[in-house]
This record gives sequence, C-alpha cells and structure tokens, in this order.
Amino acid sequence: MRLVSLSIAGFRNIKFIRFLPDGQFNLIHGYNGQGKTNLIEALYLLGNPRSFRNARLPDYISHGQRKTLVKGEIDTFGSRTSVTLTLENAGRMVELDGKAVRKASDLYGKINTVVFSPDDTNMVKSGPESRRRYLDRAAYTCDAGYLQSWRRYHRILQHRNRLLKLDDKTGLDSWTEQLAETGADIIARRQRFVEKLDATFQRYYQIISGNKETAGIHYIPEGIRSTEHGRIQTELMEQLHSHKQNDIRSGSTGAGPHRDDLTFRLNGQLLKFFGSTGQQKSYVLALKMAELDNVQNTFGNPPLLLLDDVGSELDSERYHYFLTFLSEMDIQVFMTATERSPTLLKAAGQHYAVFRMECGNLMFEGNESHD
Repeated sequence: MRLVSLSIAGFRNIKFIRFLPDGQFNLIHGYNGQGKTNLIEALYLLGNPRSFRNARLPDYISHGQRKTLVKGEIDTFGSRTSVTLTLENAGRMVELDGKAVRKASDLYGKINTVVFSPDDTNMVKSGPESRRRYLDRAAYTCDAGYLQSWRRYHRILQHRNRLLKLDDKTGLDSWTEQLAETGADIIARRQRFVEKLDATFQRYYQIISGNKETAGIHYIPEGIRSTEHGRIQTELMEQLHSHKQNDIRSGSTGAGPHRDDLTFRLNGQLLKFFGSTGQQKSYVLALKMAELDNVQNTFGNPPLLLLDDVGSELDSERYHYFLTFLSEMDIQVFMTATERSPTLLKAAGQHYAVFRMECGNLMFEGNESHD
C-alpha cells in the first residue's frame, strides 16, 4: 500500500497543500507549531473514523472556513483508490472513488495506517482511559467487527447508566444482560488481539533495545478468568450483579470492559514506575511495529507508517536500531522532526524525500531519486 498523493484544504492551520510523497521514506521537518502533526492527522483520518488526537469536528476546520477537505490517492498492488473526506460542523462525509461511504465498515481496510505520536508515550504514565483508547484503536485496525461491538456496548452502557439515575428501575435487568453479552464480545476480542500482539511485540522490543531488555504487554480484565465468550459473559454478569447496589448509588456502571486496563512491563517490572523516558518510547515504538505486523498479516500488504516526532528522547543507539529495522522493511514511512535528520537520511539511502513545513505550507526540498 502506497500513498500516491494527498491534498488538504482548510485543515487546522493548513490552507491548502498538495503532497506528492516518495514511495518509501518521507521526512517532514520544521519548527514546532508549523503544521507537521496536522498533515499526519489529516492523512490518518482518511482511513479511520476518529483522530489519534481525540479531537472534535470543529477543531479540524481552519479559522474562517466552513469545511475541511482531505483527498488521498492510494495504490495497492497496482490498483488505485481515491478517498475524499469532507468535514463540517454538522458532520463528516467520506467518498470512495466518488461514491459516498455510508458505514465506517465500508472504509475498513481501504487505507490502513499505524501512527506513533508523543501522546502514545504519555499513555504509559497516564490513567487507564488512554491505554483503553489505544487498545480500542489498535484492535479495530485488524478486526472489522470490533468497532461495531464497541459502539453497541457504549449505547447500551448509556441506557443503563441513565436508568440507574432514575427512581423507576424497570428494565434494568434487561439492559444488564445486554451489557454482559456485548461486553463479553469486546473482552474476548481484546484478549485475542493482545495475545497475538504480545508475541510479536516482545521480538520487536528486543530489536530496538539491542537485545538488552525484555518486555511484555498484558490484558487481564478485572474479575474475568475465562477466554471463552459464554464463560466471560457469565463472569461479567456476576460482576454486574455484585456491583448493582453501588451502581445505583453512584448512577454509573462500575464493572465491564469500559473500566479495564493494560499492563506494560519491562524486565518484569511496571514500565510506568521503572522505565526511563527512552525505554517508554522504545516500548511504544515496539507496540507500533507489532501493530504494523498484524495489519500486514491481516490484509496481505503493509500499512502506511506515520511517525510524529519519533526521534526525540531516544538515545542514538536505540534510534539507530529502529531506523535500521525500518530501512529493511517494504513500507512507506512518513516521519516528522524539528530538523533534517542525517541519521534518518543515511538509513533511507536514496529512497527518500524531504519536505519543510512552515506556517501550514509544505515545500519539497528534494532527494536523489526525484532529481
């Protein structure tokens, strides 16, 4: 999968740009606040229903503009696909080869991306919500049914929480049963995803760390011991019943996959307490590499890899291991940085393009393969 072209109009501080990337490495450099991350975000939104920055629709639209337009052309094994995204305050519209896309599932797999941003590193030390958000986003990338289950679960959760606040609790047991059934599906999907991710992740972390450290990722939903859907549902029902009186008092549901967390470990210890900033960033990068591997195995071709400010806070040795690994993979990479990176360009060889972003404008600075 390769991005052939990208046009952006009225997106955050980008008035208009047309981006013609290289088929392998693309370095987008510039001072902070110039629009580098905005370009990465616009590209990501072409294939995903929600931004990795957790933004609202009005945040995307440039000041004084009524709408945002993002259009990308993708080449997959010689077949071209055009995706157009229109964002307005009233909502979003996606067109695939000129035809409106009615459901998010219709866009699934058309533009696959794996993104790294500084916020991904922050999730190591932040609360469970950010790690759940990461898990949901990553699981959906390789599981078309995940988003549908997640949306259904949260609709049911809203109904149950609304009922918990009312004096009349008629129908509460019915909503609880539906919540347990859909929640069990989400838990089972998460379990399968994390189990598959962990084995690949461990290998990639050792590559980035130079085989000096061991790491692992664990998903253990509270009070759930089973991995079979029916048993998970039974255990989740037991939890919901045991929390019932507390739920009524608080007016919210205290058990279920919306409360779960991921555990990140390094050399057997919790990463959030014992990992350096460089180790935390290496850990998240290895997660992204494992995601990339899963997407490639799912669809038969690699996704676009979007790396926002990946070089900061990584020591030179880890950065070298990471770039060497990337240069050996057949993927298209989009990397932002505050300056031109000689280390990156050396690793990329002749297959790279350099762009400078300034005040929302993108300028091509050349490379040997384009000259």
